[in-house]
Amino acid sequence: MKVCFPVSENQGVDSQVFGHFGSAPGFVVVDMTTSEFTSINNSDQIHQHGACNPVAGLGGHQVDAIVVGGIGGGALHKLNSAGMRVFKALEGTIAENIALLQADGLPEYMPGHTCGGHGHDQGCSH
Repeated sequence: MKVCFPVSENQGVDSQVFGHFGSAPGFVVVDMTTSEFTSINNSDQIHQHGACNPVAGLGGHQVDAIVVGGIGGGALHKLNSAGMRVFKALEGTIAENIALLQADGLPEYMPGHTCGGHGHDQGCSH
């Protein structure tokens, strides 16, 4: 299984998980089978709220799941429609979240529990 983590700076599995999917500068994809990771620049970082194209942001990389601090409803729907599950990050680093994911300790994002906007005053759930 390949899992994508939005990050502000690539430091491998020591990277801090970014707080919002669409505005993350980049992503680290971890292959849970081989423990190898790949860095990706977010090719959809600049967009208006609600106009996120998260699949395009992954630059053609195929992933099975996303682990992120927050995500908007439209992005969640688009990722789910592309066959990706999205989980809420609970700890700071990719390594900490991998351990939680492997132990079934991360909640999965469901419609209605997503960000209402990019500002803190717009009902964001993270």
